[in-house]
Amino acid sequence: MILPHTGGCLCGALRFVALAEPQVVDYCHCHACRRSSGAPVLAWASFDAASFRYTRGVPAQFASSDHGRRDFCAACGTQLLFRTTRQPGFVDVAIGALDDPARCVPTLHIHCAEAVPWLAIRDGLPRHDGPGPGD
Repeated sequence: MILPHTGGCLCGALRFVALAEPQVVDYCHCHACRRSSGAPVLAWASFDAASFRYTRGVPAQFASSDHGRRDFCAACGTQLLFRTTRQPGFVDVAIGALDDPARCVPTLHIHCAEAVPWLAIRDGLPRHDGPGPGD
């Protein structure tokens, strides 16, 4: 039995559920993820889009590139989701927005060519200068 992955924003205005296990869990080092989160790296869990839905509230959206859109809470600013036309069947959920982020363990790093040079994560996971396999 798959337990749902639930989560939401800092203020509680937005809540969501994913009724499947993530297909990929990664650390993204790209410029857009850094700027949108204010952090040097952002961890994502990629879920089948059909398994994901908001259960409370309606997110604000921002087109962060010609192919990507980010969902966030207009009240508290929490970034929750990234969608890209390059992978229309998936949604990337910010792991930090999950109620139980420990269930989603990253298995690779992507966009490492854009990583900040002073952050050294020595976890031994595979690294890709651009998008990961299948992107």
